[in-house]
Amino acid sequence: MILVRHAESEWNHHFSRTRIDPGIGDPALTELGRTQAARLTERLAAEGVTRLLASPYRRTLETASIVARELDLSITVEPLVRERCVFSCDLGTPRSRLVELWPGLDFSGLEECWWGGPTESEASLNRRAAMFRRRIAETPNRSTLAVVTHWGFIRALTGEEVANAACVRSG
Repeated sequence: MILVRHAESEWNHHFSRTRIDPGIGDPALTELGRTQAARLTERLAAEGVTRLLASPYRRTLETASIVARELDLSITVEPLVRERCVFSCDLGTPRSRLVELWPGLDFSGLEECWWGGPTESEASLNRRAAMFRRRIAETPNRSTLAVVTHWGFIRALTGEEVANAACVRSG
């Protein structure tokens, strides 16, 4: 499978300049982020991606939506690949609002407040990553699967720290 870190969000843009949490909950992509997501389509097409999984955060859903539209793919929302709740950007959008924003996606597997507590421990994140790894190991054709996720989740799965819109191939 290919792990894809979402493209640049408003939160990433502000935080990278100041190193101060700007207090933006579940941010949208920036204009640069939308450009990064469009560029991802070439890379993912070259990798033969046939399926997309995405975290329920807006930045991952926006990134995945741009890719899905260009490559004519569907998106499966997967809460296991969400970010570790630590910063303001990790406070999610309620399920009911996500349904309004993306009416074509299935959010039935989410609670209304699906993103967890105020801070998720490293141990909890690692357990969630291990659960996802076990579940995905049973998935046929996982080599053509792209998972649009987050810095912390990719680090938990691979040990790698990646930039926005980066791709990492993982077993």
